[in-house]
Amino acid sequence: MAEDKKNDENFQYIVRIASKDIKGERPVRLALADIRGVGDRLASILVKKFDLNPEQKIGELSEDKILEIRGYVEDKEYKDLPVWLLNHRNDIATGKNFNVLSNDLDLQINDDINLMKKMRSYRGVRHETGHKVRGQKTRSNGRHGLSMGVIRKREEGKK
Repeated sequence: MAEDKKNDENFQYIVRIASKDIKGERPVRLALADIRGVGDRLASILVKKFDLNPEQKIGELSEDKILEIRGYVEDKEYKDLPVWLLNHRNDIATGKNFNVLSNDLDLQINDDINLMKKMRSYRGVRHETGHKVRGQKTRSNGRHGLSMGVIRKREEGKK
């Protein structure tokens, strides 16, 4: 009973990482995956990196451990992780590999799209015109506006 009381005193119901409030009742792996820009795979790797139990609640972690995780996650460059795991590789200005989070991710995506539009690349033109960008077929899918349906030609003899 005394142990439960002690754990309740140290339990954090809201943990703030990368300008995101995370419920303390969430398991560590799922709580880290809730951050925009950190997926399930990156969250699993972070749990292994910090030697955490993935089923442990994030609110049960010590303040020092949370600060250590926050400092690592909020740092853009993860030098000890493979490049394919990051969400913004080969930055146009610097050539470095970053993992961008939350609001910065939205800004970075918009900047990249605007740059593609400005340089008139194929992808930029497709973004401008509102078409599919990644090579999907457009004959029957992705239509916008009023749908026409199927129109049959009338036969010559019948009117």
